[in-house]
Amino acid sequence: MESLLIFVKTFDITQFIGAFIVLFAIIDIIGTLPIVMNLERNGRIVSASRASIISLCLFIGFMYMGEAFLSLFSLDISSFAVAGSIIIFIIAMEMVLDLEIFRSDKDTGNDATFTPVVFPLIAGAGSFTTLLSIRSQFSDFNIILAVLANVLIVYAALKLSRKLEKILSPGVICIFQKAFGIILLSISVKLFTSNLIMIVSNFKNGFCG
Repeated sequence: MESLLIFVKTFDITQFIGAFIVLFAIIDIIGTLPIVMNLERNGRIVSASRASIISLCLFIGFMYMGEAFLSLFSLDISSFAVAGSIIIFIIAMEMVLDLEIFRSDKDTGNDATFTPVVFPLIAGAGSFTTLLSIRSQFSDFNIILAVLANVLIVYAALKLSRKLEKILSPGVICIFQKAFGIILLSISVKLFTSNLIMIVSNFKNGFCG
């Protein structure tokens, strides 16, 4: 009980706001909404409550066990980021070219909650890397509060996605879809190339060493 009180006493409004803003920018739920609308318009199911709960568990779990989990499989964060960038690239191609690459199967049906909404769009390589990085700057309690605040925003945004789709005209939604698809393509390419360079660099250093 005493250790819990000490943990809670580490609350700092400046740290909380700082961690919240960084995570909000990385998660980018506003930019994810056109993708969610596109999935739902194609008959895919996105559960706001399950997406929020799963994201929260992944954020907290990776915050404390991420490095150990990746080390268990002899992986690094760069390899994880490259894998996530490939999925983001495929999603972007769907949006720009009106393709259907992520097809439903007998196990998941039309459920798109976990893939691609939770991973890699909400809880992806970028947010995981950020969580590991900001632990050196902010206390765990402030980071957890920032994660909770962002998850609540994610829930509200996903819950309102269908209402927003009804308000906006199909033409406006199409424009948003294409625009964010191109942006997503750019992000995936940047994420892929930057982390691939790091992998190659580490490989060369290891080989030379």
